[in-house]
Amino acid sequence: MSSESLVKEIVMSYVKALDSQDYKAARELLGDNVRVKGPSGEAFRSANEFIEMLQKQRGKYDLKKTFVDGDDVCLLYDFVTPQVRAFFCSWYQVKDGRIVSIQTVFDPRPFA
Repeated sequence: MSSESLVKEIVMSYVKALDSQDYKAARELLGDNVRVKGPSGEAFRSANEFIEMLQKQRGKYDLKKTFVDGDDVCLLYDFVTPQVRAFFCSWYQVKDGRIVSIQTVFDPRPFA
């Protein structure tokens, strides 16, 4: 399996775990010091803190497009929660088999 295929598989396994609300499996794919940055400058410096927020959202990914370049994966998708559907773009960086950085761009107003 190529390096890019492995990186894509890691990110897609993470998405699949979140979609099935298997937060333990999703957490195992995140580096302990994962950097997560959102569109308003909000940031998470702890994988556990980020997973706790995701558990409250209970969102699912409706994937539209996936791009892979080296250790980077970019997903274009609708993030669908019981209350909101919003278009997102997330850039994942993978190192040593774990996601170490996630930067997401979306319009946060529907979540206010």
